[in-house]
Amino acid sequence: MKAAVFRSYGSPTVLKMEDLEKPMVTEDGVLVRVHASSVNPAEWYAMTGLLVARTQNGLFKPKDSRIGADFSGVVEAVGSKVTHLKPGDEVYGGRSGAFAEYVNVRNAVVRKPANLTFEEAASVPTAAITALQGLRDHGKIKPGDKVLINGAAGGVGTFAIQIAKALGAEVTGVCSTKNVDMVRSLGADHVMDYTKEDFTQIGKRYDLLLDIAGSRSWKEYKRVLTPEANFVIVGAPKGNKVLGPLANVIKLKLASMGASQKISFFIAQFNREDLAILREMIESGKIKPVVEKVYPLAHLVDAMNHLGTGHAWGKIVLKVK
Repeated sequence: MKAAVFRSYGSPTVLKMEDLEKPMVTEDGVLVRVHASSVNPAEWYAMTGLLVARTQNGLFKPKDSRIGADFSGVVEAVGSKVTHLKPGDEVYGGRSGAFAEYVNVRNAVVRKPANLTFEEAASVPTAAITALQGLRDHGKIKPGDKVLINGAAGGVGTFAIQIAKALGAEVTGVCSTKNVDMVRSLGADHVMDYTKEDFTQIGKRYDLLLDIAGSRSWKEYKRVLTPEANFVIVGAPKGNKVLGPLANVIKLKLASMGASQKISFFIAQFNREDLAILREMIESGKIKPVVEKVYPLAHLVDAMNHLGTGHAWGKIVLKVK
């Protein structure tokens, strides 16, 4: 099968398409013929070889050369212990090494939303689960909460707006001029163009701030938080070449020590239950994916270069089949 690999760390040019052995279905696994995938910042950090990534995957060269996490496709075979899926089912989920024609998945795979194409479905897993877990599990979102999403136009942000609205919150999205109309169309009650107004200076306070952009200091963020607010760090600029976005996380955590607000940072965890919740929300029309562009898998380098500009909006998808 064709699969993307990186045998060394570096820019997107280290990504190559190679012929690898097709995976065998395990007794507790699901073999999926991948139709589409999507790119996320996590792949960028793995590929470029941040120190944190290198401690997990080899200091000098990658131990695991496969890349990608999100997928959608069709079940080709199931193991003897699998009862929730059968060959022919259209599915979506998450599994390392998803930039490939086939993946064997043991846990995070469920039927895909019936009203989405494979390309749309592949845009969902990482970004939407991050938004859901950030708002629900770490942000403790409640109906009526005032929620601010800083970085509302990206993959996580576009899902976060819709999920927060579905959970009964009043949502304010912060984005650039070109994305104001799109963010508003997703249901945001208020939209702020950061090139024209400073959300830390307008005098409003929020019960929950989901920080995807990582664009401000703790002193500035604190101005817009209620005393008991939840502040959830999801992302940050690439920044530090050694620690990447973790440099911003560490800086914010240190600066906020002793604050009455709860500050948290997390890495989303794939699981069947949350994928099923997202499927129900999508099929009921509560949320929908926003796809900026679709690239063939063979043009993965172009897709990653586009992600690396920092100006992508919504999701960038890879068409595999």
